[in-house]
Amino acid sequence: MRLVGEQGCGQARDFVRRTLDGWALGHCSADALMVVTELAANAVLHAVPQSPADGEADVWLKLSLRPAHLVCAVADPSSSPPVYPQAGDPFDEHGRGLRIIEALSEHWGWTRRPPAGKTVWAMLPTGRQA
Repeated sequence: MRLVGEQGCGQARDFVRRTLDGWALGHCSADALMVVTELAANAVLHAVPQSPADGEADVWLKLSLRPAHLVCAVADPSSSPPVYPQAGDPFDEHGRGLRIIEALSEHWGWTRRPPAGKTVWAMLPTGRQA
């Protein structure tokens, strides 16, 4: 699903709710919604401003189901790796996204997308047997 502008995070949450309901994974929705919101917000805040001004930057969300995991992935146009923040001031407004993703997922990481861009992904347990 393509995420568009400031509405991207809301679109992502709606897509996650509908998809998980369709897959009978409503019990995973709270964690998935939080993870996808953080992934999408990071892409919009950090990757899109780095995109060329002559074209519209694409941010894409993909959900995929594996035997025991839900994979949430957001692709953006920036080749810069995600920055895992050092422990900071507990009253800071920003800088917790990847920590939240790490806490809620079994695994997370990122891969480059040639010729430019990256995909940041997180695997959440579904409670299903592999």
